[in-house]
Amino acid sequence: MAFWYGGDYNPEQWPESVWPEDVRLMREAGVNLATVGVFAWAWLEPAEGEYTFDRLDRILDRLHTGGIAVDLATATASPPTWFSHAHPEILPVDADGRRLTYGSRQAFCPSSPRYRQAATRLAEQLARRYHDHPALAMWHVHNEYGCHNARCYCDVSAEAFRDWLRVRYGDLDALNEAWGTAFWSQTYTDWAQVQPPRATVTSSNPGQLLDFRRFSSDEHLANFTAERDLLHKLSPGVPVTTNLMTAACFDLDYWAWGREMTGPDRLVSNDHYVVGADPREPQAQSAYAADLTRSLGGGAPWLLMEHSTSAVNWQPRNYAKRPGQLLRESLGNVARGSEGAMFFQWRASRAGSEKWHSAMLPHAGADSKIWREVVRLGGYLQAISEVEGSRTVADVALLLDYPSAWAQEAPNQPSDEMVAFAEITRWHAALWRAGVTADLAHPGADLSAYRLVLAPALYLLTAADAERLRSYVEGGGTLAVGAYSGLVDEHDRVHPAPLPGALAGLLGIRVEEFYPTVEPVPLDDGSTGAVWTEAVHADGAEVIARYADGPLAGGAALTRHRTAWYSSTRLADPDLARWLGAVAETAGVAPAHPVPAGVEAVRRRHADGRSYLFLINHGDAPAQVEAAGLDLLTGAAWTGRLDAGGVAVVREG
Repeated sequence: MAFWYGGDYNPEQWPESVWPEDVRLMREAGVNLATVGVFAWAWLEPAEGEYTFDRLDRILDRLHTGGIAVDLATATASPPTWFSHAHPEILPVDADGRRLTYGSRQAFCPSSPRYRQAATRLAEQLARRYHDHPALAMWHVHNEYGCHNARCYCDVSAEAFRDWLRVRYGDLDALNEAWGTAFWSQTYTDWAQVQPPRATVTSSNPGQLLDFRRFSSDEHLANFTAERDLLHKLSPGVPVTTNLMTAACFDLDYWAWGREMTGPDRLVSNDHYVVGADPREPQAQSAYAADLTRSLGGGAPWLLMEHSTSAVNWQPRNYAKRPGQLLRESLGNVARGSEGAMFFQWRASRAGSEKWHSAMLPHAGADSKIWREVVRLGGYLQAISEVEGSRTVADVALLLDYPSAWAQEAPNQPSDEMVAFAEITRWHAALWRAGVTADLAHPGADLSAYRLVLAPALYLLTAADAERLRSYVEGGGTLAVGAYSGLVDEHDRVHPAPLPGALAGLLGIRVEEFYPTVEPVPLDDGSTGAVWTEAVHADGAEVIARYADGPLAGGAALTRHRTAWYSSTRLADPDLARWLGAVAETAGVAPAHPVPAGVEAVRRRHADGRSYLFLINHGDAPAQVEAAGLDLLTGAAWTGRLDAGGVAVVREG
């Protein structure tokens, strides 16, 4: 077996005379998989019901002859101009009532029956024609669902939303109770009165906002499963995937998506791009995306479907990658469970919005840093082929619940600086810097395999999930909870007193009042809190640290109740690292391998016990890492020296 290696290939953008050179250079680089047809709808269906597959036939045949497999896309992410012009009702409407026009991608309403019919019709045509093509390795549905059209507020969406709510609540009495519509005289007396949370004079109902986000995620998922099920029927045995965006898209409930992408003939895949404005290190960003993607599939093999060889095109300032960064990021994803490394895209485009997006074959051609690293990475992936099929295992889980984060984003919170996704990724980065490998998990999941569970931001928590956390702690697990957690139920209604309602007994505390803050707040253990503090009363918990100044001076800041820890403030990064380190030590959690600062170490294991230590030096100086085994990248016994910016994959033992 071998790791997948390649990228998005868009032959429709180039004259056919270029295709032979593409295949020749792909072979030189070690490419063995090309994603074909992602944005080729207009190329494949130039007019309604008129399909032209002769060029796709030729490119698939050429790739197969060159020994390159195909991840064949259904091309449904970008409806062609003729379709949108003929059926303007499929175009999305924003919350202000503006109908957006075509001219970009994903310009469709996710609830549109006409869009879904056209998309599944095209997928059917492709499946019937190519289900037994020898190049076909997997199916690629759509592309980056919800990236640009996460929610639509049109009348079609409104009717679909009402249907969704009928299934969820049954009747209007239950809906009114869940949303608390007695507030501001919002009570509904007829289903026709219920609409999406369109623009209004002030803030909308929080329960309505939350359910509309749930509904919108489900609508996109229904589009995916419609195509997936058709492909399974017409092309049995061929894996089906769609590329998620685990570090960039917060509008889809990826736990629900993971359940639909895991199992026979299904594959979780992900796109990840480093964000220059993100305060975390690029490698920490990449590690989070990989760990979450792995977790969505329950630890099963997954695939990095897209990342960049260097700069992207869509940020305010698009940074080129430093020498070796391409190799380090790619192998970092493989270390965390990916069964390969794919890029957007193969050949840099000469026209269009992404013409300045880097590619495997850049505008500079083969005489370039990018091309040399692309070829080198292809060789590395071949050299470590025996690692394929092994798994990355973690002792720590960070809890992530999308509806909880959505509810926390609703207007009229005590502080708009309490952003759940930012806090979850910040805690993950602290673990990454400490060398601790972590999974992400839903609070309702079976957590018994983990020594330590962290809940950085869990504002919404159902009674059932709170009971699962209690059982986890009573069973010997260690839990650490961040501020502003356990406060509301699944409808964004405040739990009964005392606060934090769903977690008060488990944490042994009582929160009296919230105190958002602008200035840093010192703690008596030398730590510093920021953004948020709480008036906490210990109700059985041990006080680990107190506020040393400000309106809460002398009050509990950090507490411990048996093996359940709580932080009522957002600790500064160094202090968070120190606190989590202390918690991890009590839980018996250790780094994957002892390494000096600046070196990342991750371990993959086969079921038969074979293990592989991935070492990545992100620093500017050589490092010494003690380990015994064979470095698969060099074929020589591991000497312990890891060059500056270097990588190694050590078969241990």
